[in-house]
Amino acid sequence: MNRSQLLKRLDDAWKALQESYAGLSDSEMMEVGVTRAWSVKDIIAHVTWWEEEALKHLPIIVEGGRPPRYSVTYGGIDAFNAQKTMERKRLSLEDVLRQQDETHSRLLEYLESVPEEYFKGDTRFRRRLQLDTYGHYARHTEAIRRWRRKILAGEKKRD
Repeated sequence: MNRSQLLKRLDDAWKALQESYAGLSDSEMMEVGVTRAWSVKDIIAHVTWWEEEALKHLPIIVEGGRPPRYSVTYGGIDAFNAQKTMERKRLSLEDVLRQQDETHSRLLEYLESVPEEYFKGDTRFRRRLQLDTYGHYARHTEAIRRWRRKILAGEKKRD
């Protein structure tokens, strides 16, 4: 796989994520229960902070270093997610969407600057990119789609 193929995979997964919540009202975007206590807004914030993590850690990998472990720095990934959830809970939907757009644009810009060699083969760079982006988007895309089907099924029962 080369950069353009990987960026296409990332873009396809990104578009699928955005399509999963397209057309929802602001109140639907803020309704909890999509994934446990999370709303679509919370999921968007979550995906954004993982893109921020990619932007923080991919350059370390390119420089030959190893990013710090979440178990050491935060007490684990679940603790990190809980901390970030609390930090972003107060943000408006508008702010979350703005941060999403800005962060994703920065990520794409960064990926264009990375030497081609990091996109070829099974590299630490590619594994981290998949975990923080297109592999991650897919899990949340499916969660939103399941929630929408459940909501739609509930509406049909009431008719």
